[in-house]
Amino acid sequence: MKVKTAQGIRDYRTVWMEESVVAMIDQTKLPHSFEICRSPGYRETTAAIRDMVIRGAPAIGAAAGYAIAQAAKEYAKQDLKGFSKHMAEAEKTVKSARPTAYDLFDAVDCVMKRVEGIGSVDEARRIAAEASSSYADRSMENCRLIGVNGEKLLKNGCRVLTHCNAGALACVDYGTALAPIRFAHYGKKEVSVYVDETRPRLQGSKLTAWELLQEGINFSIIVDNAAGYFMRKREVDLVIVGADRITRNGDVLNKVGTYEKAVVAKENGIPFYVAVPETTLDREVVKGDDVFIEERSGDEVLCIDGVRVAPSGSATRNPSFDVTPKEYVSGYITEKGIKKKF
Repeated sequence: MKVKTAQGIRDYRTVWMEESVVAMIDQTKLPHSFEICRSPGYRETTAAIRDMVIRGAPAIGAAAGYAIAQAAKEYAKQDLKGFSKHMAEAEKTVKSARPTAYDLFDAVDCVMKRVEGIGSVDEARRIAAEASSSYADRSMENCRLIGVNGEKLLKNGCRVLTHCNAGALACVDYGTALAPIRFAHYGKKEVSVYVDETRPRLQGSKLTAWELLQEGINFSIIVDNAAGYFMRKREVDLVIVGADRITRNGDVLNKVGTYEKAVVAKENGIPFYVAVPETTLDREVVKGDDVFIEERSGDEVLCIDGVRVAPSGSATRNPSFDVTPKEYVSGYITEKGIKKKF
């Protein structure tokens, strides 16, 4: 992605690996400060995923793959049995970081399978590093193709509604929901974006808006509750969101509030698309209601940027995701094209 710095415009990935260190854009500091977090070991990388220093399903996947490679490098002995035990512990630790984003599990499994049965610890370390790097590169290319394929849906003058952040910050680069918007912009189409603020962590107003500013794409931040207002006024032409998991039947798990946007879009005859790499498809789970939805700290609801906005003694519920049934989805924008169903 393009980032404006004091030294000029530079291209960054969201996450990458330098020797044994995982480097990532610290998303908890945006939009007010652009900082790189450097994680020296797999436990620290796991904590960065859990604490949302890095977030977004494809970005989490890449970071998780790198974490497994870090775990392999951290084992100093040549004992294969001990190495296998160490890697099993690392796998369990990394997979515990976020329970909903399926790319995390896909990436960990991808790297772990590559090191199974390797005859030496040194070779396993090398292969783990290679596998994690290849996974991240493939993830970035998938997002580029999502942009190429999805751009066709955006006519000149198109007005798009997004929810949460499914841009380059949520991926290795390009993004999922923002990728078609980027490529339409690169193709000189006039595009404008309604950016849901996305309470409680405000990933829309903090992260999506920041990305669009870097690219020079026209946008307006709106409160979450205003999306229906603009759809009913026919000021939205289509909705594009990302996803943290797609179940086998096509149900979509994404940032809480996605379901509401899908229902209102259908009521108003507005196409609702989900932009997602096929690594996000969980073929082991039949439908969305079978997936555990994590609930995060109530402080995210009670406070904004550390400032309490609710009365003391207030109870909260804070689900991070919701389920959008497949019947509300007009199509899935993937690296293999636009699909009506999986």
